[in-house]
Amino acid sequence: MTLLDDFLIRAALAGIGVALAAAPLGCFVVWRRMAYFGDATAHASILGVALALSFDVSVFAGVLATAMAMATTVSALAGRGYAMDTLLGVLAHSSLAFGLVAVSFLQGVRIDLMAYLFGDILAVGRADLAVIWGGAVLVLALLWWRWSALLTATLNPDLAHAAGIDPRREQMVLTIALALVVAVAIKVVGVLLIAAMLL
Repeated sequence: MTLLDDFLIRAALAGIGVALAAAPLGCFVVWRRMAYFGDATAHASILGVALALSFDVSVFAGVLATAMAMATTVSALAGRGYAMDTLLGVLAHSSLAFGLVAVSFLQGVRIDLMAYLFGDILAVGRADLAVIWGGAVLVLALLWWRWSALLTATLNPDLAHAAGIDPRREQMVLTIALALVVAVAIKVVGVLLIAAMLL
């Protein structure tokens, strides 16, 4: 019998891993006023769950792909004159609705939808722990590597340009980190509560 056989220890380790990844990223989400952006990315991940179950692939891979697609779509459309609040509202709620409808049409798949919507930290297994801690390490490494450039681009885009930093590239780095946190946190806090954890 090993230490990881106890479900409470696995739950505590999963919570710590998600918190370590979400804490520094949450600072940038607040500083950049991207709260609704995180919410839209998280809501899109339920569509990723439905796609992963229908194509019989890993839920983590489906959620990561969908969150990444949503984040890059919003980033691409943001600079084209669309009102950001309208864009996020339409994309967030339509992807959540499509995901819920797609899950209801799955045949032969038993799914606890509440676990994906609100999380189920006590059901975290060893494989989930590996994914959570791997994602947390990736996010922390990415933020450590780009911290100065991200901070400069967040504080003043003109100052970032003068320093030779591309603010749109730093926005994309932040978008990738946010999608990764959404993908690793879905098991612990669920789709509807990820944005609250980031804030």
